[in-house]
Amino acid sequence: MTQLARALTIAGSDSGGGAGIQADLKTFQELRVFGMTAITAVTAQNTLGVFDVQTLPAEAVAKQLDAVATDIGVDATKTGMLANAEITALVARKVKEHQLFPLVVDPVMVSTSGHLLLDQAARKQFIEELIPLATVITPNIPEAEALTETPLTDLNARKQAAQALHALGAQSVIIKGGHLEDDEAVDLFYDGKEFVFLRSPRFDTPHTHGTGCTLSAAIAAYLARGFTLANAVSQAKQFISAAISHAFPLGSGHGPTNHWAHRLGGELYAD
Repeated sequence: MTQLARALTIAGSDSGGGAGIQADLKTFQELRVFGMTAITAVTAQNTLGVFDVQTLPAEAVAKQLDAVATDIGVDATKTGMLANAEITALVARKVKEHQLFPLVVDPVMVSTSGHLLLDQAARKQFIEELIPLATVITPNIPEAEALTETPLTDLNARKQAAQALHALGAQSVIIKGGHLEDDEAVDLFYDGKEFVFLRSPRFDTPHTHGTGCTLSAAIAAYLARGFTLANAVSQAKQFISAAISHAFPLGSGHGPTNHWAHRLGGELYAD
Protein backbone atom coordinates (compact mmCIF):
# COMPACT_ATOMS: atom_id res chain seq x y z
CA MET A 1 0.00 0.00 0.00
CA THR A 2 1.32 3.44 -0.97
CA GLN A 3 2.10 5.65 2.02
CA LEU A 4 -0.36 8.51 2.29
CA ALA A 5 1.32 11.91 2.54
CA ARG A 6 0.51 13.68 5.83
CA ALA A 7 0.72 17.40 6.57
CA LEU A 8 0.17 19.24 9.82
CA THR A 9 -0.94 22.84 10.21
CA ILE A 10 -0.38 24.74 13.46
CA ALA A 11 -2.55 27.82 13.20
CA GLY A 12 -5.69 29.67 14.20
CA SER A 13 -9.26 28.91 13.17
CA ASP A 14 -11.09 31.29 10.81
CA SER A 15 -14.85 31.11 11.31
CA GLY A 16 -15.32 32.63 7.86
CA GLY A 17 -13.55 29.66 6.26
CA GLY A 18 -11.23 31.65 4.02
CA ALA A 19 -7.95 31.59 5.94
CA GLY A 20 -6.22 29.84 8.82
CA ILE A 21 -6.86 26.21 9.63
CA GLN A 22 -9.80 26.06 7.23
CA ALA A 23 -7.80 27.29 4.25
CA ASP A 24 -4.94 24.94 5.10
CA LEU A 25 -7.16 21.86 5.27
CA LYS A 26 -8.89 22.74 1.99
CA THR A 27 -5.49 23.12 0.35
CA PHE A 28 -4.20 19.83 1.75
CA GLN A 29 -7.32 18.02 0.54
CA GLU A 30 -7.09 19.50 -2.95
CA LEU A 31 -3.45 18.43 -3.23
CA ARG A 32 -4.17 14.86 -2.10
CA VAL A 33 -2.54 15.15 1.32
CA PHE A 34 -4.04 13.99 4.62
CA GLY A 35 -4.36 17.13 6.75
CA MET A 36 -4.05 17.38 10.53
CA THR A 37 -4.30 20.36 12.86
CA ALA A 38 -3.09 21.90 16.07
CA ILE A 39 -5.33 24.90 16.69
CA THR A 40 -3.72 27.84 18.49
CA ALA A 41 -6.65 30.25 18.61
CA VAL A 42 -10.30 30.58 17.65
CA THR A 43 -11.26 33.75 15.82
CA ALA A 44 -14.64 35.29 15.08
CA GLN A 45 -14.23 36.74 11.61
CA ASN A 46 -15.78 37.10 8.19
CA THR A 47 -14.96 38.97 4.99
CA LEU A 48 -15.22 42.31 6.83
CA GLY A 49 -12.71 41.67 9.59
CA VAL A 50 -11.74 39.97 12.83
CA PHE A 51 -14.15 40.63 15.71
CA ASP A 52 -12.76 38.42 18.46
CA VAL A 53 -9.77 36.19 19.18
CA GLN A 54 -9.72 33.53 21.88
CA THR A 55 -6.22 32.10 22.30
CA LEU A 56 -5.96 28.51 23.49
CA PRO A 57 -3.77 27.58 26.46
CA ALA A 58 -0.29 26.49 25.41
CA GLU A 59 -0.88 23.14 27.12
CA ALA A 60 -3.83 22.48 24.81
CA VAL A 61 -1.67 23.19 21.78
CA ALA A 62 1.05 20.89 23.14
CA LYS A 63 -1.38 18.03 23.62
CA GLN A 64 -2.68 18.37 20.07
CA LEU A 65 0.86 18.22 18.70
CA ASP A 66 1.80 15.24 20.86
CA ALA A 67 -1.35 13.35 19.89
CA VAL A 68 -0.79 13.76 16.16
CA ALA A 69 2.97 13.26 16.08
CA THR A 70 3.11 10.17 18.27
CA ASP A 71 0.38 8.27 16.40
CA ILE A 72 -0.28 9.37 12.82
CA GLY A 73 3.07 10.91 11.97
CA VAL A 74 3.89 14.03 9.97
CA ASP A 75 5.60 14.39 6.59
CA ALA A 76 5.57 18.21 6.54
CA THR A 77 4.39 20.99 8.82
CA LYS A 78 3.33 24.59 8.43
CA THR A 79 2.78 27.27 11.03
CA GLY A 80 0.38 30.17 10.77
CA MET A 81 -1.11 32.26 13.57
CA LEU A 82 0.78 31.55 16.81
CA ALA A 83 -0.79 34.41 18.80
CA ASN A 84 1.64 34.86 21.70
CA ALA A 85 5.13 34.23 23.03
CA GLU A 86 4.24 31.15 25.06
CA ILE A 87 2.70 29.32 22.10
CA THR A 88 5.50 30.40 19.78
CA ALA A 89 8.17 29.03 22.12
CA LEU A 90 6.16 25.86 22.67
CA VAL A 91 5.77 25.22 18.94
CA ALA A 92 9.50 25.66 18.38
CA ARG A 93 10.19 23.16 21.15
CA LYS A 94 7.69 20.61 19.82
CA VAL A 95 8.97 20.94 16.25
CA LYS A 96 12.39 19.87 17.50
CA GLU A 97 11.05 17.21 19.88
CA HIS A 98 8.92 15.48 17.24
CA GLN A 99 11.12 16.42 14.25
CA LEU A 100 8.22 18.07 12.43
CA PHE A 101 10.23 18.80 9.30
CA PRO A 102 10.23 20.07 6.63
CA LEU A 103 8.75 23.19 8.22
CA VAL A 104 7.00 26.01 6.36
CA VAL A 105 6.75 29.14 8.54
CA ASP A 106 4.13 31.69 7.55
CA PRO A 107 4.69 34.69 9.86
CA VAL A 108 1.04 35.61 10.35
CA MET A 109 1.22 38.96 12.15
CA VAL A 110 -1.70 41.11 10.99
CA SER A 111 -4.99 40.15 9.34
CA THR A 112 -6.11 41.61 6.00
CA SER A 113 -8.39 43.95 7.98
CA GLY A 114 -5.51 45.14 10.18
CA HIS A 115 -6.14 43.05 13.34
CA LEU A 116 -2.95 42.12 15.24
CA LEU A 117 -2.54 38.32 15.21
CA LEU A 118 0.92 38.01 16.79
CA ASP A 119 1.61 40.12 19.85
CA GLN A 120 4.78 42.16 20.20
CA ALA A 121 6.19 39.94 22.97
CA ALA A 122 6.08 36.92 20.65
CA ARG A 123 8.26 38.44 17.94
CA LYS A 124 11.49 37.83 19.86
CA GLN A 125 10.65 34.12 20.27
CA PHE A 126 9.55 33.96 16.66
CA ILE A 127 12.82 35.40 15.37
CA GLU A 128 15.16 33.60 17.74
CA GLU A 129 13.46 30.21 18.11
CA LEU A 130 11.20 29.47 15.16
CA ILE A 131 12.83 31.08 12.13
CA PRO A 132 16.05 29.03 12.59
CA LEU A 133 13.94 25.86 12.23
CA ALA A 134 12.25 26.92 8.99
CA THR A 135 12.78 25.06 5.76
CA VAL A 136 11.18 28.11 4.19
CA ILE A 137 9.67 31.28 5.63
CA THR A 138 6.96 33.05 3.61
CA PRO A 139 6.45 36.69 4.70
CA ASN A 140 4.54 39.24 2.67
CA ILE A 141 6.02 42.72 2.24
CA PRO A 142 4.69 44.20 5.53
CA GLU A 143 5.75 41.10 7.48
CA ALA A 144 9.23 41.12 5.96
CA GLU A 145 9.52 44.81 6.82
CA ALA A 146 8.47 44.11 10.42
CA LEU A 147 10.91 41.21 10.80
CA THR A 148 13.88 43.04 9.30
CA GLU A 149 12.90 46.54 10.49
CA THR A 150 13.65 47.79 6.97
CA PRO A 151 11.31 49.41 4.42
CA LEU A 152 11.17 47.32 1.24
CA THR A 153 10.77 50.04 -1.34
CA ASP A 154 12.60 48.41 -4.24
CA LEU A 155 13.93 45.10 -5.52
CA ASN A 156 17.35 45.52 -3.98
CA ALA A 157 15.79 46.07 -0.55
CA ARG A 158 13.73 42.90 -0.97
CA LYS A 159 16.86 40.94 -1.82
CA GLN A 160 18.64 42.29 1.24
CA ALA A 161 15.66 41.41 3.42
CA ALA A 162 15.65 37.85 2.06
CA GLN A 163 19.35 37.56 2.87
CA ALA A 164 18.76 38.94 6.36
CA LEU A 165 16.00 36.40 7.05
CA HIS A 166 18.22 33.63 5.72
CA ALA A 167 20.98 34.83 8.06
CA LEU A 168 18.57 34.37 10.99
CA GLY A 169 18.63 30.65 10.23
CA ALA A 170 15.87 29.97 7.72
CA GLN A 171 17.04 27.58 4.99
CA SER A 172 15.14 29.60 2.37
CA VAL A 173 12.89 32.62 2.06
CA ILE A 174 9.94 33.68 -0.07
CA ILE A 175 9.01 37.36 0.09
CA LYS A 176 5.58 37.59 -1.46
CA GLY A 177 4.88 40.49 -3.80
CA GLY A 178 1.12 40.68 -3.52
CA HIS A 179 1.19 43.98 -1.60
CA LEU A 180 3.05 45.78 -4.38
CA GLU A 181 1.27 47.59 -7.21
CA ASP A 182 3.10 46.19 -10.22
CA ASP A 183 1.39 44.67 -13.24
CA GLU A 184 2.64 41.25 -12.15
CA ALA A 185 2.55 39.52 -8.77
CA VAL A 186 6.24 38.67 -8.34
CA ASP A 187 7.41 36.61 -5.38
CA LEU A 188 11.10 36.53 -4.55
CA PHE A 189 12.55 33.12 -3.61
CA TYR A 190 16.01 32.90 -2.06
CA ASP A 191 17.68 29.62 -1.09
CA GLY A 192 20.91 31.09 0.28
CA LYS A 193 22.64 30.84 -3.08
CA GLU A 194 20.49 32.42 -5.75
CA PHE A 195 17.38 34.53 -6.24
CA VAL A 196 14.45 33.23 -8.26
CA PHE A 197 11.50 35.36 -9.34
CA LEU A 198 8.12 33.63 -9.34
CA ARG A 199 5.83 35.58 -11.64
CA SER A 200 2.10 35.52 -12.29
CA PRO A 201 -0.45 38.01 -13.62
CA ARG A 202 -1.90 40.43 -11.07
CA PHE A 203 -5.65 39.87 -10.92
CA ASP A 204 -7.96 42.80 -10.30
CA THR A 205 -10.00 41.39 -7.42
CA PRO A 206 -10.65 42.36 -3.80
CA HIS A 207 -11.20 38.70 -2.93
CA THR A 208 -7.77 37.71 -1.65
CA HIS A 209 -8.55 36.60 1.90
CA GLY A 210 -6.38 33.63 2.86
CA THR A 211 -3.83 33.86 0.07
CA GLY A 212 -0.82 33.68 2.41
CA CYS A 213 -2.22 30.72 4.34
CA THR A 214 -3.06 28.93 1.11
CA LEU A 215 0.36 29.44 -0.47
CA SER A 216 2.24 28.19 2.60
CA ALA A 217 -0.14 25.23 2.96
CA ALA A 218 0.40 24.32 -0.69
CA ILE A 219 4.17 24.38 -0.23
CA ALA A 220 3.81 22.12 2.82
CA ALA A 221 1.54 19.75 0.90
CA TYR A 222 3.98 19.38 -1.97
CA LEU A 223 6.87 18.88 0.44
CA ALA A 224 4.85 16.18 2.22
CA ARG A 225 4.46 14.43 -1.12
CA GLY A 226 8.23 14.41 -1.61
CA PHE A 227 8.68 17.32 -4.03
CA THR A 228 11.96 19.20 -3.89
CA LEU A 229 11.70 22.62 -2.28
CA ALA A 230 12.15 24.43 -5.60
CA ASN A 231 9.42 22.37 -7.25
CA ALA A 232 7.12 22.68 -4.23
CA VAL A 233 7.44 26.47 -4.32
CA SER A 234 6.85 26.61 -8.08
CA GLN A 235 3.79 24.35 -7.93
CA ALA A 236 2.38 26.26 -4.96
CA LYS A 237 2.72 29.54 -6.87
CA GLN A 238 0.61 28.07 -9.68
CA PHE A 239 -1.95 26.79 -7.16
CA ILE A 240 -2.42 30.17 -5.47
CA SER A 241 -2.49 32.04 -8.79
CA ALA A 242 -5.38 29.87 -9.93
CA ALA A 243 -7.13 30.32 -6.58
CA ILE A 244 -6.92 34.11 -6.83
CA SER A 245 -7.95 34.23 -10.49
CA HIS A 246 -11.15 32.32 -9.61
CA ALA A 247 -11.76 33.96 -6.22
CA PHE A 248 -15.22 33.86 -4.65
CA PRO A 249 -17.45 36.96 -4.47
CA LEU A 250 -18.69 35.99 -1.01
CA GLY A 251 -19.66 38.43 1.72
CA SER A 252 -19.45 42.22 1.74
CA GLY A 253 -15.68 42.59 2.12
CA HIS A 254 -12.57 40.69 1.10
CA GLY A 255 -13.84 37.31 -0.09
CA PRO A 256 -11.80 34.10 -0.08
CA THR A 257 -9.69 32.54 -2.79
CA ASN A 258 -10.97 29.45 -4.58
CA HIS A 259 -9.17 26.33 -3.40
CA TRP A 260 -10.50 24.09 -6.16
CA ALA A 261 -9.73 26.53 -8.99
CA HIS A 262 -6.67 24.53 -10.06
CA ARG A 263 -8.99 21.83 -11.44
CA LEU A 264 -11.54 24.06 -13.18
CA GLY A 265 -9.78 23.85 -16.52
CA GLY A 266 -10.23 27.54 -17.20
CA GLU A 267 -13.93 27.60 -16.37
CA LEU A 268 -14.57 30.75 -14.34
CA TYR A 269 -16.73 30.57 -11.25
CA ALA A 270 -20.18 31.88 -12.12
CA ASP A 271 -21.37 34.85 -10.04
